[in-house]
Amino acid sequence: MLSHPRYWLSWVAVGMIQGLGRLPFPVIWALGTLLGRLGYRFASARRLVGRRNLELCLPDASATERERILRAHFGWLGVAALSQGVRWGISRARIARLTRVRNREFIDACIAEGRPVILLAPHFIALELGGAAFTALVHPGVHMYQKVRNPVMDWRVRRARCQFGSIPVERQDDLRGLIREIRKGAPFIYLPDQDAGRRGIFVPFCGLSAATVPMLGRFAAMTDAVVIPTFARFLPWGRGLEVIFDPPLEDFPSGDPQKDTARMNAVIEARLHSMPEQYFWVHRRFKTRPPGEPPIYPPKRRRRK
Repeated sequence: MLSHPRYWLSWVAVGMIQGLGRLPFPVIWALGTLLGRLGYRFASARRLVGRRNLELCLPDASATERERILRAHFGWLGVAALSQGVRWGISRARIARLTRVRNREFIDACIAEGRPVILLAPHFIALELGGAAFTALVHPGVHMYQKVRNPVMDWRVRRARCQFGSIPVERQDDLRGLIREIRKGAPFIYLPDQDAGRRGIFVPFCGLSAATVPMLGRFAAMTDAVVIPTFARFLPWGRGLEVIFDPPLEDFPSGDPQKDTARMNAVIEARLHSMPEQYFWVHRRFKTRPPGEPPIYPPKRRRRK
């Protein structure tokens, strides 16, 4: 039972996060930026990962420019953390005030024609709030969901993500249910750009071999879906966020998993260069290496028992 005393501190945390979410968004932006600056200073392991990723992915930028991007990135991480409370219980009216939707005609045309849609939605900082904006303002979708270890947080996150009719599919569930929902017309919000471990295939990303889940082309083939690259970004000075739809991918899928997965990474890489401060740099994207290649990141420090 979630009312058990062992969860009381979790409920206090939920209340605090949700309370912060009621603040005006410019205040959340200012507090989040301050929190991110503290994170840059004290989260040394994440800072090193981010710095290494920027070295690999933006080799033509100067060291000074990469460090500027990294500092700005931590500020946006702080904004994303505090805006979690905005996500929890936000009204449709408030999210409409906060959100600008660009190029909506791309997805509206597909929905009007009754075409299944897959949104290629990489891990940019505003993704969580952008998902709420999409389901509230454009169309309820379906998303994969991985349980949070803390059951109170899991309940709160799941409730927020389903608020406007979005359908959760557990990552471990039978994918036939997901396929049915896509075919019935629920746009699938697909997040593909994290290290896939040994389950993935190696395709280029920013000039390096990256272990990547090769499922986008397969999902599109199984559902006859149009793939629309979709990106969310925070606007400066707490002015809200943008949800951006790029043109649907043409001649996709090709039937070649290697080619389709490489094309997906190229789409993500192109948008990454247009707003580098807000890509999720602190993830160990290149953790899994091809056989025989050395590690890219320093080993994690083991906690003392």
